[in-house]
Amino acid sequence: MHDEQFLADRFEEHRTHLRAVGYRMLGSLTEADDAVQEAWLRLARTDTTDVGNLGGWLTTVVGRVCLDMLRTRKSRHEEPLEADHLPDPVIISETTPDPEHEALLADSVGLALLVVLESLSPAERLAFVLHDMFAMPYEQIAPIVDRTPQTAKKLASQARRRVQGASPGPDPDLPRQRRVVDAFLAAARGGDFDELLRLLDPDVVLRADAGEAMRVIRGAAAVAGQAETFQRMATLCTIHPAVVNGSAGLVNTVAGTPFSIMSFAVVDNRIIAIDILSDHDRLAHLDLTAVLG
Repeated sequence: MHDEQFLADRFEEHRTHLRAVGYRMLGSLTEADDAVQEAWLRLARTDTTDVGNLGGWLTTVVGRVCLDMLRTRKSRHEEPLEADHLPDPVIISETTPDPEHEALLADSVGLALLVVLESLSPAERLAFVLHDMFAMPYEQIAPIVDRTPQTAKKLASQARRRVQGASPGPDPDLPRQRRVVDAFLAAARGGDFDELLRLLDPDVVLRADAGEAMRVIRGAAAVAGQAETFQRMATLCTIHPAVVNGSAGLVNTVAGTPFSIMSFAVVDNRIIAIDILSDHDRLAHLDLTAVLG
C-alpha cells in the first residue's frame, strides 16, 4: 500500500481534471465535487501498487460514479429525457484570470452544450464526454458502460450527431460577443422591440430556470416579445458583466444580492441562445466572488 500522504498528493495532481470530467458529465458543480470525493475514498482503500496510469484509473472511477448518479437521476434509466433545469454556470471575471475555473472550462463548455448533454442517455453522455472531450479511447470507455468498444463508439457517434445538430458553436471572439450583449441591454432598457428582433437569430432559444420547471421560449418574435420583462430587469438590477461558461454573460444583483445570471450564445453577430438562472437557492451556492468581489 502506498503511504496515504503520497496518495493524497498524487490525487491532488489530478483533481482539476477529475472535476472537469464530473462537471461535463453531471452539469452540477456540487455533484462533480461529490464524484471526485468518492474517487478519493475508493483510491484510499485500494491497493494501487500495480496501477501504471493513476490519472486514467481515477478518470475511470469518476466516470463510473457519474454514470451511476445519472442513472439514479433519470427515473427511466437509459431513455433520453429533456433537460428540466439549467446546469450550474461557471462564472469568471472578464478582466481577472481565474486558473481553476478556466481549467474547468478549458474547451469552452457553454450552457447550451450542457443542456444538450442533459438530453442524452447516461451511456451516450459518458461515451461522448470521455472520448470527444478527454480523448479516452473506446477500449477504456467500453467496460465503464458495460459495452463492447464498437458499441461505445456507436454511443459516442449518436451523441455527437445530437450535439452538432442542436448546439452550433458560438463566436469565439469574446469582445464581439460583448458588443452584441451590450446592444441587447441597450434595446432592453429602451423597450425597443424592433432592435431586439434585429439582434436575435430567427431560431433563438431562451431558457429560464427559476427553480421549478424550466421555461423555454423559441423564435425571435416570441423572445423579443419579452421586451417588457427585459426592460424591467435592466432597470431594476445592477448589472455586472461576466464570462459565463466561456461566453459573454451577466450577473444581475438587487441591493447586492444575486438576482439572476444570464448567458448569451452569439453567432454571426446575432444571439442564438439566452440562458437565465434565477433560482435563488442555487444562486446562493454559486461562487460569484470573481465578479462581485
